[in-house]
Amino acid sequence: MANFTAVDVKKLRELTGAGMMDCKKALDEAEGDVTKAVEILRVKGQKGVAKRESRTAENGAVVSLIAEDNAKGVLVELKCETDFVAKGDKFQAVAKAIAEHVFATAPADLGTLLTSEIEAGKSVQNYVDEANASLGEKIVLDRFAYLTGGYVASYLHRTSPDLPPQVGVLVQLAEPNAETAKDVAQHIAAFAPGFLSRDDVPADVVESERRIAEATAREEGKPEAALPRIVEGRVNGYFKENVLLDQPFAKDNKKTVQKVLSEAGVTVRSFARFRVGA
Repeated sequence: MANFTAVDVKKLRELTGAGMMDCKKALDEAEGDVTKAVEILRVKGQKGVAKRESRTAENGAVVSLIAEDNAKGVLVELKCETDFVAKGDKFQAVAKAIAEHVFATAPADLGTLLTSEIEAGKSVQNYVDEANASLGEKIVLDRFAYLTGGYVASYLHRTSPDLPPQVGVLVQLAEPNAETAKDVAQHIAAFAPGFLSRDDVPADVVESERRIAEATAREEGKPEAALPRIVEGRVNGYFKENVLLDQPFAKDNKKTVQKVLSEAGVTVRSFARFRVGA
């Protein structure tokens, strides 16, 4: 019997949505390795394993600031426990102040941001701690994005009309093009690509997808001679789902995002997408 705990089973269920007994069997087969167990469940076709946004009970807001000349932009996610606090003026003022600080100081990473001085004698971490106390909820700042150079644009999406934006996107083009930047940012908000291009997908991720595709095809009883073609098709399917440039464009799914960009004569340098709690 493999060595795993109830915590491992719970984690695997949260990651995959599979039933308890299926998770236990997969962990047993994977000798307690949760990552391998996820692959096993995917190969066996367990519902909900392929791709999903992380489920969470967290609330909050995404805030964005863009320079007047579109030369730089920031995206900040601030989280709280309830939607009641998220839609309050105090919470949104704190999120805006942090975004303005990021915009002005361009911190290199989260640690630098949290220890930087947002007010005289007060670090960003202190500022967040004060919000915790005054709002009576746990307030969390654990990610931000800062893009500079080229043409930077943003898009914020409200999942509910009475809440602040829950999804935010920054997109950086090499050339100025407001309309294309807006279209691509909205596409990213809707389709949540994980990578800009195929070159950005780590080699181990591609290899894992190939392995899963082959094992799944064998499980389905596909002919041996057809496996290379089937595997390649399924890996390409992964790219189309997860790589921005390969995705069918939201406004015209007969074109890829790459084709739309080429027709507009622009190039995407980078992007960031936050969904509150995900």
